[in-house]
Amino acid sequence: MNFQQLRIIRETVRRGFNLTEVANALFTSQSGVSKHIKDLEDELGIELFVRKGKRLLGLTDPGKELVVMVERMLLDAGNIKRLAEQYSNRDEGTLTIATTHTQARYALPKVVAEFKRVFPKVHLKLHQASPGEIVQMLLDGEADIGIATEAVADVPELASFPYYSWHHSVIVTAGHPLEAVQPLTLEAIARFPVITYHEGFTGRARIDQAFTQVGLVPDVVMSALDADVIKTYVELGLGVGILASMAFNPARDGDLRHLDSTHLFPENVTRIAVRRGHYLRGFAYRFIELCAPELNEAVVTQALTRAVGEAAA
Repeated sequence: MNFQQLRIIRETVRRGFNLTEVANALFTSQSGVSKHIKDLEDELGIELFVRKGKRLLGLTDPGKELVVMVERMLLDAGNIKRLAEQYSNRDEGTLTIATTHTQARYALPKVVAEFKRVFPKVHLKLHQASPGEIVQMLLDGEADIGIATEAVADVPELASFPYYSWHHSVIVTAGHPLEAVQPLTLEAIARFPVITYHEGFTGRARIDQAFTQVGLVPDVVMSALDADVIKTYVELGLGVGILASMAFNPARDGDLRHLDSTHLFPENVTRIAVRRGHYLRGFAYRFIELCAPELNEAVVTQALTRAVGEAAA
């Protein structure tokens, strides 16, 4: 048994049992992948995959149990490397943050600037992705920290912590009829075309929920992945914008008007997430603390340890 065989087992599951894709991902040949799988099955004396001819269709029962162990072994192998780097090059290395456009654009710039000041030798990778992609990157070990409003709190393999709370805001062009509506109501908004986030992004589900609870279906004429696009098309007069409050800046968005709507939509909480069992280097804890000062290394470590124990129970 060797690590290449373990990587192939893991990648085969991730790639939907497509050995061509596995070979491409691991920079080897399909025949080499097949041989490694067969060698491991012969060594263990069990079949790990359900087959139809030469095609792999799924995992056998022992295969399902083995994959859990493989994931853990490869995770720990990566942890050993990060542990060594922590003590040999304490303030050098790579930190990968997976986050959404909204967080990268509006919440993280000051944090990133301060982090780079304190850790100039750390290569910081800021990967913008959807909430679902962020979860997958954390699970696959491709990201150290994930920051998003959706998805990360719902995955048992992840531990997440509140970062900050926020509400949605309504924006219109100057002189729009909604400026005269006091207080603003969902019924009034629903009389106009709406431009907001795409499903699954930046609290869109809570926007839909608010309208549904009062029996309304807004006319969403355009949905976007980020607030800058929403503001652009609101400026063109194509609709009323509903976006994250931190995305509106009166100094930058002088052609738009912000309408008080905190009473219309429920609060959202953006969360910081890490994979359970993933070894975090010291500067990763420091990045989390810069985001939320109350989340120091001791607090995060204690919560991770407690969560792992509870999950095992």
